[in-house]
Amino acid sequence: MKTYVLDTSVVIEKITSKLIKDKEISGTIIIPNAVMAELEAQANKRKEIGLIGIEEVQELQELKKGKNIEIRFAGLRPTPAQIKFAKAGEIDAMIRQIAYDESATLITADKVQSESAKAFGLNVRFIETHTPRGKLKIEKYFDDKTMSLHLKEDCIPKAKRGTPGNWKLVDIGKKKLGYKKIDELAKEIVEKTKVDPKSFIEISNPGSTIIQYKKYRIVIVRKPIADGLEITAIKPIKKLSLENYKLPDEILERIKTRARGMIIAGETGSGKSTLAQAIAEQYVKEGKITKTVESPRDLQLDKNITQYSKSFTSSGEIHDILFLSRPDNIIFDEIRDTPDFKLFTDLRLAGSNCIGVLHAAAPIDTVQRFVGRLDTGTIPSTIDTILFVEAGKVTTVYTLKMLVKVPTGMTESDLARPVIEITDYMTKKLMYELYSYGEETVIIPVQQERTPEQGLAEKQLERELKKYSDSIKVKLISSNRAILYAQKKDIPSIIGTKGRRIENIEKKVGIKLTVKEYEGTREELSYKIIETKKYIALSVPRDYANQTIEISLDKQFLFSGVADTKGRIKIHKKSQIGKTVLSALKQNKKFELELN
Repeated sequence: MKTYVLDTSVVIEKITSKLIKDKEISGTIIIPNAVMAELEAQANKRKEIGLIGIEEVQELQELKKGKNIEIRFAGLRPTPAQIKFAKAGEIDAMIRQIAYDESATLITADKVQSESAKAFGLNVRFIETHTPRGKLKIEKYFDDKTMSLHLKEDCIPKAKRGTPGNWKLVDIGKKKLGYKKIDELAKEIVEKTKVDPKSFIEISNPGSTIIQYKKYRIVIVRKPIADGLEITAIKPIKKLSLENYKLPDEILERIKTRARGMIIAGETGSGKSTLAQAIAEQYVKEGKITKTVESPRDLQLDKNITQYSKSFTSSGEIHDILFLSRPDNIIFDEIRDTPDFKLFTDLRLAGSNCIGVLHAAAPIDTVQRFVGRLDTGTIPSTIDTILFVEAGKVTTVYTLKMLVKVPTGMTESDLARPVIEITDYMTKKLMYELYSYGEETVIIPVQQERTPEQGLAEKQLERELKKYSDSIKVKLISSNRAILYAQKKDIPSIIGTKGRRIENIEKKVGIKLTVKEYEGTREELSYKIIETKKYIALSVPRDYANQTIEISLDKQFLFSGVADTKGRIKIHKKSQIGKTVLSALKQNKKFELELN
């Protein structure tokens, strides 16, 4: 009759019961009280491995009936301090001592324990775990359109099916699942994860376990955190490349070459991580060293991309690793709490090219989440681009830059201050301004709507100033202040000697003018003429619906109007403008339509 001593690893892997069933061992099996204490400590914290280990001991007690097996317990129970420092080897040392005292063979699945025992001259049977065969039982609930599975005790199983932004929560069973059934599924997940080399337990806390099993991210939650046992399993439906997003060339170019501190934002399930994954893969195609910081690790990435987990180390250690390994690009999925924001900021300010992923309900909320966590002046150095994702598509792109100016809406020049401008990258419109106001940092939306009176006043000013420059453009920003844009070569003639000419113009028009260089060209729109019994309509593409359009004739401003939902600007034939338009049409004259 041989004597065997079990360590914690073979108990939680359920190896001993299998050896007995296969008649590979018989005799006396000693379970150290230190092992039981460790399992109980884990179980009391509602950790899955503790419950699995206790079940294995219960099964061994059943197996000794009718078998040539004796089960007994030996050794002292460890102190709370020894249990706390089990990873430092305290429990393993107690187990080896029992094997030595009993002249027994130590059975272990822990390589370090095996080698240490051999060093002490003990007989050791090392059991190398193998990848489990067969699928998880929860995988039967998944099909090609299933995004996530939701199991909760005493509830009907449910699943989200569809695509990001276009999914439905559906019942996938007719019977409610009880605690026992879901508990079996949870234990199976943990057991197979521990022996699968491509899977790992990311986080194991009292009452919650987060697992990455192959391509599935699985969250198991128990009481008292949840009001009942719950399993949530998420599977990526489709792996996309950057080309699948069909982004405009300007945005693609910015992602590939110019974005140094990019944030991908959106609501839960909008497709943020999928986009980050596609960008990471693109960087690899371009021959760039790319690494990720995740917690938990759930991105499905090329093997050339190293994925670091914050769950197993500190932000400081991640910081040191990244700086010493010097990757070309860093993907941070996801930025959640203040330490995450601080780590992202440190990496960015040190010169790393970073892409962060975070939750936000609206594009501007992305910036709001950084306000208060770092100095306002460092925000544009940390973030230069925001990609907002909705239903798997990039719907908004913002860029940030800082300059000293008078905030929009203020008139006095002595109110100038550092202002962060948040601009829509595609339309080039200024959307928000961020600056300090008193003791507060505020984000103010910039009013984009323009009244017909503003457009008329701007045109009158432009006509007044045409003699100084043909390409002049005026933007009225308040009732007594405007910005005058002109080409660089024309600015001296507008300002005049010692600024006398601009002063005379200001007195004449009654408005304070700021002269700035203008190098852009205005967008001229194509149009069609539609004539009815009462109206003439200038029809522009529907993309310009609800926008103000300026209409000129022979290079002279005629009027401005707002296109309706069909892109039409209607003019009554009997109005003065209508008569002018009819006369021009009879002479085959062409109109110039520009977006205001």
